[in-house]
Amino acid sequence: MFCGIVEEAAKVVALKKEKGNLNITMECSFVKNLKIDQSIAHNGVCLTVVKKTTKSYTVTAIKETLDKTNLGFLKIGDKVNLERSMTVEKLLDGHMVQGHVDQTAVCTSVKEADGSWYYTFKYNNKTGNITVEKGSISVNGVSLTVVNSNKDSFSVAIIPYTYENTNFHQIKKGTTVNLEFDVIGKYIQKILNQQLTNWIKRK
Repeated sequence: MFCGIVEEAAKVVALKKEKGNLNITMECSFVKNLKIDQSIAHNGVCLTVVKKTTKSYTVTAIKETLDKTNLGFLKIGDKVNLERSMTVEKLLDGHMVQGHVDQTAVCTSVKEADGSWYYTFKYNNKTGNITVEKGSISVNGVSLTVVNSNKDSFSVAIIPYTYENTNFHQIKKGTTVNLEFDVIGKYIQKILNQQLTNWIKRK
């Protein structure tokens, strides 16, 4: 479980294809504190540490993950947002993030707003995922508040600290990002869909 507060934007130093999987190796400042089998969110995707050295560590993204996230687009030198899983005593500064990416979205615009930035993202809403005004959304693992919620798009406002300390400074028009929708909203949406389906069957 995570809270969407990124600890570091780490650099990809190696990528290795292995059948349908991708081994991703990154350098980060807290690698000495990591251990094999530890779960870390990478752009919002929960992955397991499978190997480490004194300077880097490696995780494996399987085909299912590559098909549903932006990790397959990574290149050496790219920045990846990292967050270690929450501990019992950790403050929940963001919102409850599972590390289970629902789908990707594409950035359609980036607008500077006198010291902050507005990013707009468009996604395929055939999956039934929705956003609500002032609700929570995880974009590349960053806990954010939705503004301008629409049927298949939404915007978020990014402060300078987030811009500089996550990979948001690398996101531009056309960039693909990972989305994890609010889990409470997903449960409510499923319950309502089931109720609607049952109502239609009774008619």
